[in-house]
Amino acid sequence: MGVGKFFVILEPASGTASPAENEVEVCVQPVTGRLPEACYHALRQNLRERVQYYAEVEFDQQEMWRVRVRVSGPNGAGEVNAEVEATPPGYGPWDLLIYGIPFLLFGALWLFVALRRRRAPASASPLETASGDLVARDA
Repeated sequence: MGVGKFFVILEPASGTASPAENEVEVCVQPVTGRLPEACYHALRQNLRERVQYYAEVEFDQQEMWRVRVRVSGPNGAGEVNAEVEATPPGYGPWDLLIYGIPFLLFGALWLFVALRRRRAPASASPLETASGDLVARDA
């Protein structure tokens, strides 16, 4: 189905710094238990005001998944568990309709203008009279 992106942000207690030796691992397993748990190592990313860890996880089906984030380092270890639903990118079947709307509107506008031009009578040029005779004007 695709790759899920996980961002894990660790905030140290006030007055302390986050140690550089932390290891973060994201483990996933379908709630149904049809696959064994798979774990992925998260890479550290240093940002301006925080440290975050990034992991890409492979999902093979759209369903509910158990997610376990394990953190270990010099200050100890811990983990957080959650359930998430893996969904395909975009809006699914609605993508075609949503992204097609601008093209449909442009096509409708073009058709409107084309039909309007066809119905409009040929306007008389400024050199013609109502009877169709050409009149010369002095400039």
